[in-house]
Amino acid sequence: MDRPSPFAQLRAIGQSIWLDNLSRDMIAGGELARLVDAGEATGITTNPAIFKNAIAAGKAYAEALEALKATEPDAERRYESLAIADVQAACDVMRPVFDRTQGDDGYVSLEVSPRLAYDEEGTVAAARRLKAAVARDNVLIKIPGTPEGAAAFERCVAEGISVNITLLFSLAQMNRVFDAYVAGLARRQAAGGDVARVKAVASFFMSRIDSLVDKQLDGIGSPDALALRGRSAVAIGKLAYEQYGRVFGPERFGALRAAGARPQYLLWASTSTKNPAYPDLLYVEPLIGPETINTVPDATLAAFRDHGKAANTIGLGVEDARAAVAGLERLGIDLEAAGLQLQRDGVKLFEDAYDALLAAVK
Repeated sequence: MDRPSPFAQLRAIGQSIWLDNLSRDMIAGGELARLVDAGEATGITTNPAIFKNAIAAGKAYAEALEALKATEPDAERRYESLAIADVQAACDVMRPVFDRTQGDDGYVSLEVSPRLAYDEEGTVAAARRLKAAVARDNVLIKIPGTPEGAAAFERCVAEGISVNITLLFSLAQMNRVFDAYVAGLARRQAAGGDVARVKAVASFFMSRIDSLVDKQLDGIGSPDALALRGRSAVAIGKLAYEQYGRVFGPERFGALRAAGARPQYLLWASTSTKNPAYPDLLYVEPLIGPETINTVPDATLAAFRDHGKAANTIGLGVEDARAAVAGLERLGIDLEAAGLQLQRDGVKLFEDAYDALLAAVK
């Protein structure tokens, strides 16, 4: 008997692999459908950088862009028109996964403008508009996990908008969005809304944590500090999953789950290894567990296909993770301050990509 593929093994454990890439060429050429049919991708995340690369590099957008230039004077609306069409087509490719899993999987994310990262009202308005424009049950509106974004997220959940809340780098940021999700569902339930039709994920960015903290450890330079390089992100991920189990366990979430509500899955993002000295699956293999998602770029997907090992690892080494975090704190590294810096930097990176994207469609 043939051994199941590592992707089939992941699904059996309860983890989904989402693709951190999308382009019109992937859809039209059948590559996306092939990955879905093979069970290698059951969802998609996008961001301004992904669309910038797709539109700038692909001839598939040229004709549509020329037509938009003749009818739509606003560059932001031109971009949205192109992106919404791609997201709609990708949602349709993913729809069989959505139906088969009864709405647990098969989603495509579309991000609100990063210019709205610190604007609660603007974010809610954009989320409503994008949801209506895409008009697919399996779209997730992507909102950054700033304090203003978390407040907007709670309101969106209360209105029944499914959300991927992104740019999370610390446990405090994650707890804020978990609280917002539970509060939003409670508001929706109290108003007589259907909590079963809301999906949300919390996107934790992994490699960027190590990139920042490793620089601080190198600056300290002691043997204890150097021994902790490359360990921060996975340690935080394991502790995040432990907290996920508490928040969405029976004591706090039991009544909502009984009403059909879904827990807010943790999604591991930024999972390509930035330091070539680290294993290429550093942010994949140690973070496999039930009710999780890993969104991977093409190279990481290929690496997992080639030599990935699927095992339920998320609950292993939790005490080591706690010890690593305690060791970082003893060295004077403030992980919450690092998370705040990373979130601000992440918003700025997306703003820069968004500006370049709008320049590409002018």
